[in-house]
Amino acid sequence: MNPLRTGRSLTAAAAAVVLSLTSVGFANAGVPRDHGEDEITVGIKFDQPGIGLKTPDGTYTGFDVDVATYVAEELGHDPSDIVWKEAKSADRETLLQRGDVDFVAASYSINDERAQKVDFAGPYLLAHQDVLVRADDDSVKQPSDLNDKKLCSVTGSTSAQNVKTELAPDAQLQEYGGYSECLTGLENGVIDAVTTDDSILAGYASQDEFKGKFKLGGFEMSNENYGIGVQKGSDLKEKIDTALRKMVADGSWDAAVEKNFGPAGYRNEPAPEIGVVVK
Repeated sequence: MNPLRTGRSLTAAAAAVVLSLTSVGFANAGVPRDHGEDEITVGIKFDQPGIGLKTPDGTYTGFDVDVATYVAEELGHDPSDIVWKEAKSADRETLLQRGDVDFVAASYSINDERAQKVDFAGPYLLAHQDVLVRADDDSVKQPSDLNDKKLCSVTGSTSAQNVKTELAPDAQLQEYGGYSECLTGLENGVIDAVTTDDSILAGYASQDEFKGKFKLGGFEMSNENYGIGVQKGSDLKEKIDTALRKMVADGSWDAAVEKNFGPAGYRNEPAPEIGVVVK
């Protein structure tokens, strides 16, 4: 028997097995297959209950996690091979521009300034800016009541700036590294109100440790169209849009909303039309 021929046969057989595996379902994961890599890296929030949360046991939960997992599967990647990377609000564009992540699904509101730096698939959720205050605080009945209040949001978020420039110019803006820090400040009385999207605030308010301590103001101060960020000019945008349309059509979107927001009684908007940003 010719050893060289035998080696070639074994190599060909191994290649055939690999090709067979990659053609079935989501056997392979990683960046899109034409990149030739084994993993796909996705930026999410690590500290937003109901949206994107890294739990003490090292698992990840939340609506953005479920959306990103569905999209990754539609791109041909197994969930077990997704590498989750923390994408803080101030870092999202940088992560994409440097190629540290393949896409970002991190309560990432689409706006003109960001769209100059990255491309957005979606939107896949329409949220509204709101405020969270202590349950016994009846002093904030409308957005203008935030004047002279200590208002907290996170560095890089548009939420606090929206309030300060348009609704309550005399609010004392405090920017922290994460919403968990804002919640601690609110609980301790150092902060009077926390502002961000109602979906995020509802997730925090529903946590066991915070139940009964906070309440939503119920203000719809802005439309926040959550999109999935990709590098400028990336062909992933169209592929992700296709995946999102399928997620809505097959009922997976509704299931993810109920799973992540239902326990908090959050009244979500219907699934937005992919490609249409609500102003």
